[in-house]
Amino acid sequence: MKGIVLSGGSGTRLYPMTRAANKQLLPIYNKPMVYYPLSTLMLAGCRQILLVVNPQDEEAYRRLFGDGRQWGLEISYAVQPRPGGIAEVFLIGREFVGGDRVGLILGDNLFYGDSLPAVAERGARGPGAVIYAYWVSDPSAYGVIELDADERPVSIVEKPRQPHSNWAVTGLYFYDGDVCDVAAGLTRSARGELEITDINAHYMRVGRLTVEKLGRGYAWLDTGTPSSLLRAAQFVETVESRQGLQIGSPEEVAWRKGYIDNAGLERLIQPIRESEYGKYLQGLLARG
Repeated sequence: MKGIVLSGGSGTRLYPMTRAANKQLLPIYNKPMVYYPLSTLMLAGCRQILLVVNPQDEEAYRRLFGDGRQWGLEISYAVQPRPGGIAEVFLIGREFVGGDRVGLILGDNLFYGDSLPAVAERGARGPGAVIYAYWVSDPSAYGVIELDADERPVSIVEKPRQPHSNWAVTGLYFYDGDVCDVAAGLTRSARGELEITDINAHYMRVGRLTVEKLGRGYAWLDTGTPSSLLRAAQFVETVESRQGLQIGSPEEVAWRKGYIDNAGLERLIQPIRESEYGKYLQGLLARG
């Protein structure tokens, strides 16, 4: 299974923090932001990962992830020269997708929930397009999806003034191998971007769009502003301190999914053995 993490963008809402580092390299509590979406794709079964990054940030991502083999992944990189819309990743990554099913996640989205692995795997294996909807109090700030009485999607509108529902489209998507052709046929919006809403609307029109609703047992956090970044850090700190379990740990996901064995996890632990993160991973091995 293939997956794409979109980690570009200008990060203007997080200025001046993003003068020093790309938004997705900023920390959410004890890990870089990008760890959280990457681990979500890993939970879905994605092992071939394309990171779409800004030109000036590619080297920083390569230092952080390398080729991914330490986690049993194959990580490659592509550059988005300037913000051109979420859907543009399917033009940039067309060779990577190559007609296969692919997952896409936004690099500033954090998902949490006990059943998240199963829900993500359904999307990875499902037909057509699968998107995820989350109930929000202010839907006008998001792409909004309207469902009929049979839970079938009937409309998708980006940031509507008068929303027809409270179900916001999150930043996690799965598509069949036609998605690159669909993206290539789009017209750029008034802001000069290829809109992911237009891809989803296409799949809806042809009857190949499935919507997975993330209910009260899930958290979806968009970390694009200083306040939302702080709330995400507080959320992660609260859950991890209370449960003693990490959120968004690629090392743990890789080990539990069987992408790496005990020896592979031990090699990852060695250089960070004295850190809190390293001690947590040591505890995983000790408990088996």
